[in-house]
Amino acid sequence: MAVPVSFPSSTPNFSLPLLFSGQAQKEFFLNQSFSIIDSLLQVAVIDSISSPPVEPKEGDSFRVTAPATDAWTGQEGQLAIFIGGSWVFVPPHQGMTIYDRQAGAITHFESNWLTATEPSLPTTGSTVDAEARQMLSELVGALRNVGIFPNPPPGSGS
Repeated sequence: MAVPVSFPSSTPNFSLPLLFSGQAQKEFFLNQSFSIIDSLLQVAVIDSISSPPVEPKEGDSFRVTAPATDAWTGQEGQLAIFIGGSWVFVPPHQGMTIYDRQAGAITHFESNWLTATEPSLPTTGSTVDAEARQMLSELVGALRNVGIFPNPPPGSGS
């Protein structure tokens, strides 16, 4: 005879609620899981901010920054997803990478959220190598285009 399998109450990576035998309101738990998966599959947030927007739309997701306020108090570093008229918070896990649409940059989680900092391009020195400077400029531009470095705000001159 087979040994019965025992499942935990939630998934190991994102703590998605799992159904169990005889559970009431199964549709609530299943719909919540699907809504979280829908937001996390894209692995993109609208912005990284410290307080919730005034009129969020269903499925909107944000990275909560410090100091978190209002409905997000105490949720720093987590992802906030607006589901069913309220905020659901998902803690990041090691190695998670998200795309911040507002910053136009990739943010990576390794014990805390990290974003690459664009290096300063050379402008002076005793030996000027125009080809090397051009190559570095193109490399930084390419890394900016794929979201490694944030896009500079319009009119910043970068």
